[in-house]
Amino acid sequence: MEIIPAIDLLDSVCVRLHQGDYEKVTRFSEDPVDQALSWQKQGATRLHLVDLDGAKSGEPVNDSCVRAITSALNIPVQLGGGVRTLERAEELLAYGLEQVILGTVAIEQPQLVKQLAQRNPGRIIVGIDAKNGKVATRGWISQSEVNATDLASDFNAAGIAAIISTDIATDGTLEGPNLESLRAMANASSVPVIASGGVGCMADLLSLLALEPYGVSGVIVGRALYDGKVDLKEAIRAIGDGRLQDPPTSKPLMA
Repeated sequence: MEIIPAIDLLDSVCVRLHQGDYEKVTRFSEDPVDQALSWQKQGATRLHLVDLDGAKSGEPVNDSCVRAITSALNIPVQLGGGVRTLERAEELLAYGLEQVILGTVAIEQPQLVKQLAQRNPGRIIVGIDAKNGKVATRGWISQSEVNATDLASDFNAAGIAAIISTDIATDGTLEGPNLESLRAMANASSVPVIASGGVGCMADLLSLLALEPYGVSGVIVGRALYDGKVDLKEAIRAIGDGRLQDPPTSKPLMA
């Protein structure tokens, strides 16, 4: 299972929001490039960027920072937040990003996402952010009545690379991932699902291994890394590629 460190950008600095609330911001680093290089040095095989300004306003406030990060790193970088047009998605890909993540347009303009996936095979990810099973959009400010699992199944034949499933109620709380929600998403999706939200300790990461057979292939970790509650190198050894021990499988009791 791939562990993907997250850098959330707000006014070109690294922050984290509590449950998506822009009024509850914690700053972690004034130098996103240095932070990105640190995660790469510690063994990260991929980096997850979130443009919080873009998600909220749709304005490309952090583009220079994004370009600096992709230029400095030699691992794949993916980005979400405010990607709402074909032109914007392909502009970001031209910056050196490996993949772009589309959230709001996945529910508002699903055909656009499918068109992008056809034009850019393997480089489009759908981000589904949900609260109580319903999809939220526009930086989590707007709540829809669409079931997250229904939206996931709509893209099964679209050729997208993956779905990032974020549970808003647990995001930034360090209280553990919503395993029930993740399993439902993985069952609804025919493409890999990446977990996001709630990881607060190594036990939370280990708990996700039980969902790997259902299609949960990775996990995005943010606040727990910055708070020191999870050590990236240790986490990679525990659940990453070449991990020390696979999760135990249940065996029938002997008669």
